[in-house]
Amino acid sequence: MSILECWNELPLAEAAEAILPCCGSSKWAQILARSRPYSDGAALLAAADQVWRGLEPTDWDEAFSSHPRIGEKKAPDSTTARSAQWSSEEQSGVTQSEGLQERLKDANRRYEERFGRIFIVCATGKPAEDMLKILYRRLENDDATELCEAVEEQRQIMQLRLRKWLIL
Repeated sequence: MSILECWNELPLAEAAEAILPCCGSSKWAQILARSRPYSDGAALLAAADQVWRGLEPTDWDEAFSSHPRIGEKKAPDSTTARSAQWSSEEQSGVTQSEGLQERLKDANRRYEERFGRIFIVCATGKPAEDMLKILYRRLENDDATELCEAVEEQRQIMQLRLRKWLIL
């Protein structure tokens, strides 16, 4: 039996808990779990996008806050173990010098002061220097533009994690 087939059979609360690390929004996880069964991975991926785009900003913020800051290894205490493990793997390209680490720390602080949330970027395959450039560029965004970019970056992370979870 595949992961998806097993997940389709779980009780609602267990299903929501099992998929939560793929996104970090409890409402997203609950809606997907209530909408089962999914016929295949493609159907789940499409539904995940549709649900994600229909959430409220507070739900998006919940997902954003489940990630460690770029350049930091420690995930928030509320993060699931699987999500923390994935974050660590996704940020594996963030090995940096002490100077670069300080610039990331400073830019993260400025971002949080400016937008009131952590900086979220799909870090997979990106070196620290590139993420710092992206962070600097996004500090120039207005609030609405930045929220759209953050939502899209989280959607990309979610899709990658769902594929890992499904082993696609």
